[in-house]
Amino acid sequence: MDERFGPDRKVRLLGPVALDSGRTFAPVEIAYETYGALNADASNAVLVCHALTGDQYCASDHPLTGKPGWWARMVGPGKPIDTDRFCVICANVLGSCMGSSGPSSEDPATGQPYGMEFPVITIGDMVRAQELLVTHLGIDRLHAVVGGSMGGMQTLAWAALFPQRVARAVVIASAARHSAQNIAFHEVGRQAIMADPKWRGGAYYAENDPPTAGLSVARMAAHITYLSEAGLTEKFGRRLQDRADKSFGFDADFQVESYLRYQGLSFTGRFDANSYLYITRAMDYFDLADPHEGRLARAFADTATRFCLVSFDSDWLYPTAESRRIVHALNGAGADVSFVELSSPFGHDAFLLDNPELDRVVSGFLGAGA
Repeated sequence: MDERFGPDRKVRLLGPVALDSGRTFAPVEIAYETYGALNADASNAVLVCHALTGDQYCASDHPLTGKPGWWARMVGPGKPIDTDRFCVICANVLGSCMGSSGPSSEDPATGQPYGMEFPVITIGDMVRAQELLVTHLGIDRLHAVVGGSMGGMQTLAWAALFPQRVARAVVIASAARHSAQNIAFHEVGRQAIMADPKWRGGAYYAENDPPTAGLSVARMAAHITYLSEAGLTEKFGRRLQDRADKSFGFDADFQVESYLRYQGLSFTGRFDANSYLYITRAMDYFDLADPHEGRLARAFADTATRFCLVSFDSDWLYPTAESRRIVHALNGAGADVSFVELSSPFGHDAFLLDNPELDRVVSGFLGAGA
C-alpha cells in the first residue's frame, strides 16, 4: 500500500516555495486527502481546490464538526467527480489552519507559532505549494484542476503557472482578480478581528483565548456576500425569531440576525483568526493580469489546457461579467474554452449546493476524452 494516498495525509516537503513577496518558505507542511486510485500511468488525477474557509475534507466527514465534506455531493463514486474513475486530491492551502503550514503552525526556528511572523502569501504561492505535493505524489500532469470561488482562483493560477501540468481546468463562480468591492468586504472582516482585544497583535495562541468575537463578525459580514437578496428574502423575509413582537432592543429579533450570529459563532470553532487575515489578503492580491502588464490573455499564452467556466446569475460576489472577462481573455489567447451561466436563487453559495445542471457540466467536461 502506498502511504502517500488515502484520508488524513500530511507531508513535510523541503521546498522551498518561492513566494511572490520575494521571500522563500520552507519546509512546507501540507495536509491533504485522496479519494479513488491513481492509475498505472498516473493520468487520472483530479486536484480539487477549496474556497476561503474550506479545507481538505471535501468528500469525508469533517473531524471538528462531524458534518459531511463541503463537496461530498460532488466528489465520490458515481458522482460528477467520479472517484471510480479519478484519483481526487484535495489539499489544505498554505496559510490555512487544518494541518498545512499557516500562522498557527510551529515556526521551526523558534518552536513557537508563527503568528504574524508567517509570511504574507498569495494565491500563486498556494499553488506553488500544491505543485510540490503533486510532484511528491508522482503525478506529472493532472487530468484536471477544479475549484469554486477561491478554488477557482487557484485553478486559474495553476493553468497560468504550470500549463504543462494541467490538461483541464474547471473554474466555478470565480474571477481572475479581486474587485474593489470584494477587497472592501475583506477589510471589514480583518478590521473586526484586529479590533478584538483578544487578537493581541496575532500572538494569542499561548493564551488559548482567541479573538472569537472579531472572527465571528468577520464571518457574518462575509457570509452576506455568499447569499443573494432574493435567497435571503425567501428564506427569512422579515420574520421574527422565537418571539411575537419586536424587543425594542438589540437582541436578535429577526430570523436573519439569528442565522448570521449562528454562522459567525459556529465558524470560530473550526477556523483560526490569523489564517482568515492571511487568506483574505491572498485573495485581495489576486490579479492574474498584473504580471502581464494588465493583459489577462498573456497569462494563458500558448496554453494547451482546456477550460470550462461556470457562473451563477444571482452571484454578486463573483458575477458573470468576471467569468466573461476570463473567457474573452482565453479566446484572445486561442485557448479551448467553454462557458455557461447557470440560474440559481442562492447567490455565490450555489456552487456548493445541489444543482443538477452544474453536475452535468462538470461530469461531462471531466469525462470527455478521458
